[in-house]
Order: sequence, then C-alpha cells, then structure tokens
Amino acid sequence: MATLEDKILGEKLEYYCSSSEGESDGEQDGGEKTSSSKGGGSSKLQFISEDKIKEQSHWSGSAANTGPKGVIRDWQRFKQLETEQRNHQEQEKLELIKKLSITARTSREDEEAKKQQQLDDEMAELMSDDFLQEYQKRRIAEMLAITGNLPTFGTLAELNSGEEFLKMVDSEQKTVTVIIHVYNQKLPACAKMNVALNELATEYTHVRFCKMLSCVAGLSMTFKSNGVPALLVYKAGNMIGNFVRVTDDLSDEFNSSDVESFLIEVGMLPDKSCVPVIMNGGSSN
Repeated sequence: MATLEDKILGEKLEYYCSSSEGESDGEQDGGEKTSSSKGGGSSKLQFISEDKIKEQSHWSGSAANTGPKGVIRDWQRFKQLETEQRNHQEQEKLELIKKLSITARTSREDEEAKKQQQLDDEMAELMSDDFLQEYQKRRIAEMLAITGNLPTFGTLAELNSGEEFLKMVDSEQKTVTVIIHVYNQKLPACAKMNVALNELATEYTHVRFCKMLSCVAGLSMTFKSNGVPALLVYKAGNMIGNFVRVTDDLSDEFNSSDVESFLIEVGMLPDKSCVPVIMNGGSSN
C-alpha cells in the first residue's frame, strides 16, 4: 500500500534518489543525520529512472581507451585488410588486362600459319586409304618398270686383271649391283663360296656376280692368307659393302642359302618375300 511519501514522489516505486553537491552534510559527529528538508540547505534530490540506470551501466564490449595489446591487434588487423585489398585490386587489374588485350599476328606469322594448315590438310589426305593404295600401286609399277629395264646376267664371271675389275665397277649401269668375290684357289672356303655364288647368280639374274683371284688384284700376302674369302659390293661406281673373311659370319659348312641370307641381311640382295608377284597383264598380287 502506497504511503504519503510515495504519493508525493510519484506513483512508480522503482525510482531511486541521488543527492547532488549537498550530500556532504549527511552525517554529524554525534551520529545524527541532518535532514535536507530542515534548514533549507543546498542539497537537491534528483530522481533517476531504473531504465536509465541500466542503460548507463550496460557495457557494449568495447572501450574507447584500449591497452597496448589492443592497439597491436588493431594494427595487425588493419595491415591484413590492407594487404587483402591490394591483392584483390591487383587481381582485378590482371583480369581487366586480359579482357582488353588483343592478340595480333604479323603478316609473316599469318603466312606461316597458312602453310602449316596446308601441310596438315595434305597430311590428312596422304593418310587416307585411297591415296595409300594408289601410291602403292604406282610404286610397284615403277619398280617393275625399273626391273624390266635391268640387264640380265645369270652367271659368275671371272675377272682376269685389274683393268677388267675397274671397267666392271665403273662402266656397269648405276642401277645394277656388282658383287665381286676375291678368293684364293688353295682355300676350301673360297671354293665353296664360288659354288654358292654361282647358284645365286642363276636366281638373282639382275645382279652381277664376279670372282677374282687375290693375286690378280695385287693384294698383300697378309690379305691373301687371312682376308679371303672377301666380298666387295659396288653400285654406281661406289663401294657399298666390304666383307673381309666373310666365313666368320657363316657356319663352317655353309651353302648358297647361308650366303643368300647373309647378303639379304646386310642389304646387298633384295628380299624376295617383299617383291610382288608379276601376273599376266603386268598386274601384281
């Protein structure tokens, strides 16, 4: 129940009283309190609402005056934000440069690009099946025409002098392969080589097979005894093969098939398995 004082002060009971400058007159030496209403002192009462007290006493979590650690943290955060902003600006500049940049080529580069495109188109055409088949047919026809124009021999010729040797090498057609056997008639291996070459001459009729004694060629005694049987291969006047003591690459009991396989392996004779079969009418299978 409200008292008379409450009526005078107001209906709200949550008001608080605070004194102003006159509060120093509150208590006397004898422990008695002096009333501000008595004597008309200078004390003034001021009433503050509870909401205002709470508003003034509430702390927002930050203070105007921070310590050294707070200042350092603020500075570090500022520098971090500054760096991030600078990096972001640099990235935007790079993206803008890429968008605004225009790629231009010189006339020479355009010409080279055009040539490269033409080469690519020609390569694609070359790789087509139709072109490859047509090219194969054309090459076979050319090879057959060359083979048809080659002279035919079929025997193992004997060279009796150095002049005949030079004439054989220099005057023969450029497309003809000349195989010369330098031998010693006293060695059994040389005799077997002559037999084998004589058989091969009947099979490879477009290859010129010859034989010549080592003494006729004017070779040294060391070569006559240790270098034979030797096979010298010429084409268009140039030596393309020189096989000294060729029996080292053959078996002890070699025959014409062994010699043929050796010459095919070193590329001095054509491989018959790669030569197309000539059919009637000049066609190939």
